[in-house]
Amino acid sequence: MVSKQPRKQRRAIYKAPLHRRQRLVRAHLSETLRERYGRRSVGIRKGDTVEIVRGDFAGHKGRVEAVSLKRLRIHVSGASVKRTDGTDRYYPIHPSNVVVTKLDTGDERRMRKLKGGRK
Repeated sequence: MVSKQPRKQRRAIYKAPLHRRQRLVRAHLSETLRERYGRRSVGIRKGDTVEIVRGDFAGHKGRVEAVSLKRLRIHVSGASVKRTDGTDRYYPIHPSNVVVTKLDTGDERRMRKLKGGRK
């Protein structure tokens, strides 16, 4: 982004297309994963295990059930609130408030990218 103005920074985020929003849904890696992969943060995906470090659910660990690029939030299993009709609803959490503790290793391309090598 070029501008320093907060209103233009916010506007750029609100109007960003989905492929740019993907870069905004990133979180820090835990110390052990940081040493293993040699990087500080990674894009969050469904299936990753995270620990919530801030907010009402701080200290809670769970699996990422959904990633909302539209709202720039993630849904973590167990971090839910009850609706008035008694059903559970996931509480949306900002990716900056979590630490990734275990990665979903199902995607070969993602793992290759994390390790830094190309095949």
